[in-house]
Amino acid sequence: MIDKLHVLSVIDAALQGTDKFLVDLKITSDNRINVAIDGDNGIVIDDCIALSRQIENSLDRDVEDFELNVASAGLDSPLKLKRQYKKNIGQELSVTTFDGTHEEGRLEDADDNQITLRLLGKKHKNAEPLHFNYTDIKTAKIIIKF
Repeated sequence: MIDKLHVLSVIDAALQGTDKFLVDLKITSDNRINVAIDGDNGIVIDDCIALSRQIENSLDRDVEDFELNVASAGLDSPLKLKRQYKKNIGQELSVTTFDGTHEEGRLEDADDNQITLRLLGKKHKNAEPLHFNYTDIKTAKIIIKF
């Protein structure tokens, strides 16, 4: 099986000094490596290609065969890291907590402990913003509008 710590170290070295960061790394028992990255200023296909090449060059297919997929953490993917919340201040989010609460609003702030969400709509015009601790958030997704 592919060594996850080795792949992590390659990713860390490749992204060090950039505005890019690892969101998720999964390695299955049949050596499928799935990497999701993000960046403070977004991700382009060339970022994924470059990281893919660095990971692939660090592994030996003669020892173990593998499948590698490097992609951006898409807009429809849930936010997982505090850094993702911070980069998306101003965006509209759909937030569900572990106790079943579901709210939608504009992300006004994100610090090291919590996010601040201002509910949208006329009935919430004068309402106080809501605060959610990261540990209470089950999922948070950007609301995509066309």
